Amino acid sequence: MNQMIDPRLLRAFIAVIDGGGFTRAAEHLNMTQSTISQQIARLEDQLGQALIDREARPVRMTVAGERLSGYARRILALQDEATLALGDRSGTVPVRIGLADDILTPDMARLFATFAAAHRHIRLDVTTGLSRSLTARYRDGEFDIVVVKESAPAPDCRVSFAEPIAWFEATAAGTWPDPLPLVTFPPGGLYREQMFARADADGRRWYVAFSGSSLQNVTTAVEAGLGISLLPVRVATGQRMQRCRLFGAEQAMVVSMYAWEAQGPYGPLVADMHGVLESR
Repeated sequence: MNQMIDPRLLRAFIAVIDGGGFTRAAEHLNMTQSTISQQIARLEDQLGQALIDREARPVRMTVAGERLSGYARRILALQDEATLALGDRSGTVPVRIGLADDILTPDMARLFATFAAAHRHIRLDVTTGLSRSLTARYRDGEFDIVVVKESAPAPDCRVSFAEPIAWFEATAAGTWPDPLPLVTFPPGGLYREQMFARADADGRRWYVAFSGSSLQNVTTAVEAGLGISLLPVRVATGQRMQRCRLFGAEQAMVVSMYAWEAQGPYGPLVADMHGVLESR
């Protein structure tokens, strides 16, 4: 036997076994008794073995039929499962989102949860990271939506908001030594380069005392007293840190949202994200 077994023949076979005969199988499958009989005969011809003892009352399986029955049930169960899975569109439309680390706030996460519950066919693929990397990947088509930090928004920005930033140190920090220890993000981070430029402009000697890959790493290091850092005022508020007075005010950055489309499957999501960013 080299050809595939028709699941319809297997279904007729199991119906006969479960129903105890051809009559109940025909009723169960809404077919005529002769059709059921023909399907069993075709299955037996294909396998080259008798599967049903037609002389028995009620009918029963032959040894070959007993061996087949377990496999038949598994095949039919998998077919039903596959049909159900393909009929359910949940998570079949991906929306790829890139967010600067501190943009994934509880409010944004709740928005994603609400949107996903209302649009079960959409799957949200969210990536957090450094803004410059996220922007480059967006331009390369890897994301549908990004929210990033930058010095100034590009012309195709959907919306942007000012992000005040300031220097922070651990609460009750003492006098800082020379050279000045800095707590930074990895190379390529916007705050890192602005920190270096400001320290150089003020004629201060400095070194990187700690480099963290995430905002949480950086704020934890500042709270521990490893050094000072340039951070969003919104993020630092309420943490175990205070404004550092070694430097003056810094020019605010902007939080910008970009999306290839504002309509289509994720148009409502763009509008809702706009609302969350505006209320920050």
